[in-house]
Amino acid sequence: MNDQAEALRNLVSNREQMTMGKQTRIVTVTSGKGGVGKSNFSLNFALALQKRGYSVLLFDADIGMANIDVLLGTPAEYNLFHLLKREKTIWEIIQTGPGGLKFIAGGSGFKDLIRLSDAELDYFADQIGKLHGHVDFLLFDTGAGLSKETLRFITAAQETIVITTPEPTSITDAYALIKMVKSMGHDVRFRLVVNRVSDDKEGQQTANNIQQVAGKYLNLELPLLGFVPDDSHVMKAVKRQTALSVAYPDSLANRGVERIASAYLSEEKPAEDSGVRGFLQRMRRLWS
Repeated sequence: MNDQAEALRNLVSNREQMTMGKQTRIVTVTSGKGGVGKSNFSLNFALALQKRGYSVLLFDADIGMANIDVLLGTPAEYNLFHLLKREKTIWEIIQTGPGGLKFIAGGSGFKDLIRLSDAELDYFADQIGKLHGHVDFLLFDTGAGLSKETLRFITAAQETIVITTPEPTSITDAYALIKMVKSMGHDVRFRLVVNRVSDDKEGQQTANNIQQVAGKYLNLELPLLGFVPDDSHVMKAVKRQTALSVAYPDSLANRGVERIASAYLSEEKPAEDSGVRGFLQRMRRLWS
């Protein structure tokens, strides 16, 4: 009898460890304007995290411009639309791309997401909630700019990586995005990545410019994760519909992403990281 009781306790303990073993971190990747390489960064950043032994689920939340499946050259059989219509479960819409990367394609689903009824939103939240503890990182590739949908994802998450380039319009729009989120009173942990830099000097100067303005007018620290060099291999990978890290792992741009992934992982984890459950609570509050 004692052996059976011990075996039962072990079984329950193992199941609890499987469910609670991972504290899933929710990260959004966004930008103030389109065309800065955000989705490409999201894809290769996800692969860089995976390379370092972490389980990652990349969620294409770029409303109206969902293209992660195209960049991967892996047409998605099912996407978010099928989940919202209750035709498929969250597990059935998760696709596997090259390198074993798990992703959820946006499709046309997000156009319907914001118009969900309370019952439908509860169902969506319940399905997303099933991911709790199953992956180390849930990475949302959001739309660019100040759309309500993008702002809702950023404010529901606790960590946001903002992508900018050295172009003045990109810097201005990135700052406007950060300012908008800050004005909404949400405590979001921002990190900065400067993409398509000609050299480290240009990247550092770009970062300094936006950091100084954010510090002066928003009283906000904006730590820099790193730079990604301007590299023709990026467009070559896009044309091949293959992730840069797979097609050209030794390219300058991919090395930049690899350094950024290492820098990100070396940072101290947010003190109050409530994972998927906290994300869902904030999402329900913000989207109701």
